[in-house]
Amino acid sequence: MSWIAVVALAVGAFLVAAFVLRVNRAGWTVLGATLLFGLTGYALQGSPDQPASPGEAQEQNDVDSELLVEARREFFDTTQFPSRWIVTGDSYVRRGDFEAASGFYRNAVEEAPKDREAWLALGIALVEHADGRLTPAALEAFERAQLLDQANGGPRYFLGLAWLRSGEIERTRELWREAIESAPVDAPWRESLSQRLARLDEILRPQAVETPEN
Repeated sequence: MSWIAVVALAVGAFLVAAFVLRVNRAGWTVLGATLLFGLTGYALQGSPDQPASPGEAQEQNDVDSELLVEARREFFDTTQFPSRWIVTGDSYVRRGDFEAASGFYRNAVEEAPKDREAWLALGIALVEHADGRLTPAALEAFERAQLLDQANGGPRYFLGLAWLRSGEIERTRELWREAIESAPVDAPWRESLSQRLARLDEILRPQAVETPEN
């Protein structure tokens, strides 16, 4: 079972690099080769049942968590500062403490039930706290965020990521298409999300099979 987790982690790293970090398509081969090389080395010398070095694990976690905050902020006006509860929650997200972060985000939505970013932040934190699983509470948070602003692509984007991690690729594509179609033409994140959807379609597009001519 431990090897399943290792492979899943590698796949997750590729998805994050492709869709959150937006690594160019030209870099996918290098990225894939690096992950494959790492898995091969781990198979030869690693111990799946042993925890990683605490320092290295914490450093990687800090980087990934920072990306989550930055990716969420892309869908909102960066000239407007979030509420104090969101700012505090974000500080815990950066430490990888999603349970504590979700508590602060809950305070944010209780104080301001129409704070769409707070609801989105809560949904993301709940998914991460559940190790990528889309819990009913997380789904409700995403839905509340979307109801407050149908034109904002954040809820559909992150909900799509959650479904992608669960292997529900068609749900992801549908949500991302809906986000793009509902977005204002001048939305700063619209083009970025269109590119991510195009990359996902490229990954999934079956190779054309050439049939021999008679």
